[in-house]
Amino acid sequence: MIPSYHAHIYYRTPEERAKAEHLRSLIAERFLVRLGRWHDVPVGPHTAPMFQVAFLAEIFPSFIPWLMLNRNGLAILLHPNTGRVRDDHLKNPFWFGEILPVKGGVLPESSDEAMDMEPNTTPALK
Repeated sequence: MIPSYHAHIYYRTPEERAKAEHLRSLIAERFLVRLGRWHDVPVGPHTAPMFQVAFLAEIFPSFIPWLMLNRNGLAILLHPNTGRVRDDHLKNPFWFGEILPVKGGVLPESSDEAMDMEPNTTPALK
């Protein structure tokens, strides 16, 4: 069973950052998710600036189709959180738009850390 997912929403230009800001505000208005902070430089396995959206599996059927249709050309990595971190990012993801490189070597094979999935009820949009 997959308890939760991450969607990593990437931007590389000022125009894409503006699109990402708009998308983030739409997500915050519509879905109970946990919005991660802005990473304006690549971080961890990610090779482009991004922010993360963490969400429980129960909203997948409503959130993901909406995200597919409202991503406005942004590249998005969607992966399950199974505890097999490297496989989740490299073998089991979905990509919307351009497929970007992911640095798998910096990812652990697995993690037993429980993910805090308390949704943001008043998320910071910037």
